Amino acid sequence: MANMTASAGNPPAARRRKVLLIVENSSYEFDPRVQNEVGALAAAGYQVTVICPRIPNAPVLRLPPGVRVYHHWTPSADRGRGGYFAEYFVALVLELALAGWVFLRRGFQVIQGCNPPDTICIVAAPFKLFGVRYIFDHHDAAPELYEAKYDKRGFAYRIQVALERLTYRLSDVVMATNESYRQLAIARGHRPPDRVFVVRNAPDPRRVFSVPENPAWRFGKRYMVGYVGAMGEQDGLDLLLAVAARFKQQGRRDTHFTLVGGGRALPALKATVASAGLEDLVTFAGRLPDRQMLEVLSTADICVNPDKPCPMNDMSTMIKIMEYMALGKPIVQFQSTEGHVSAGEASLYADPSRGVEDFADKLAWLLDHPEERLRMGAIGRRRLDDRLAWKYSVPHLLAAYERAFAGRRGFAAASASPSPQADAQPDARPTPQAAGQSAER
Repeated sequence: MANMTASAGNPPAARRRKVLLIVENSSYEFDPRVQNEVGALAAAGYQVTVICPRIPNAPVLRLPPGVRVYHHWTPSADRGRGGYFAEYFVALVLELALAGWVFLRRGFQVIQGCNPPDTICIVAAPFKLFGVRYIFDHHDAAPELYEAKYDKRGFAYRIQVALERLTYRLSDVVMATNESYRQLAIARGHRPPDRVFVVRNAPDPRRVFSVPENPAWRFGKRYMVGYVGAMGEQDGLDLLLAVAARFKQQGRRDTHFTLVGGGRALPALKATVASAGLEDLVTFAGRLPDRQMLEVLSTADICVNPDKPCPMNDMSTMIKIMEYMALGKPIVQFQSTEGHVSAGEASLYADPSRGVEDFADKLAWLLDHPEERLRMGAIGRRRLDDRLAWKYSVPHLLAAYERAFAGRRGFAAASASPSPQADAQPDARPTPQAAGQSAER
């Protein structure tokens, strides 16, 4: 049912805080947020166990002391809703079985569920009878995610709403990736404000750093546009391919689009490249080991975030934006509330009402202005170093766990904790007028 990866050198476990993290839509090896959380918890003295799917060709990572990762099988789901149901049902059964086994063998006092989907609370529910606390690590707003994938509401959408409501109800603490999600937990989830903590997505500089460029990723072109991330329906790669097609129609053949990642939409995206004759402009590199991924991004002249404009993406913080900034890369993306909060003047923002045309125009303009690329890249790097790096999120992660352990006998607070809100938001949220301006400002 599972294979296990374990670290060596675990310290004594007497009265030690023990936690279980459950991830369903990715593996530990491909989820930088979960890796950061696990590393911070282990450094703070927690014994950490992770349950997640096994993904083929996943890299072997060195685990921090006290950490074990258990992988479970997951079916190869098709792109339809039936495939999602089969995947989630199998995962739910295996996660519940593995959680029971871990509870008996290693023990845990807290379960952290990393959505999507919002079914992980069902795994946590029986353990609450034994005093286990549940932390909801809110990665994605599931109802909005469903709507972004299928462009409609209906019975399945209402199930997402019900599961989200159940998740909030069973949660002792909520960790939100940004202030938009924090307000969602308070207003829609009816969670007390002192139980909702902002733990922002951010890269760890020990994992994300510049490496020497490799001109091979340019495929003989003068410029390279880089992308790293998931490739689902909501991630907008179809829009990026339309941008590449517009470049081709305009006779611009000096730019190559090198795209790193994988997902359910990848077969359809590859078919689009073939049918549109974009093979000379676009390369899908697949999922790459960290070193090669960093090589691609370090070589890129511009990095892009083509996420489809929709409520889900407007309220979400994308870690790829932070990774681009960590490498000092200028960014082009569609205007969104949280995209602007993260990137500020390190990005140009395409007008969603003008779609592909405006995105392509801004990308072309930035390619033709190297001094602006350097300026924007430097702004992004400073922005990350000064306020957005992972080290600024760690105190809020630990504060959320202090809140979860509050009242448990035999577990004294480790240290003073910050308030649920971030010490300082990245910057004031833009007004609609300011947000719509191009980033020449």
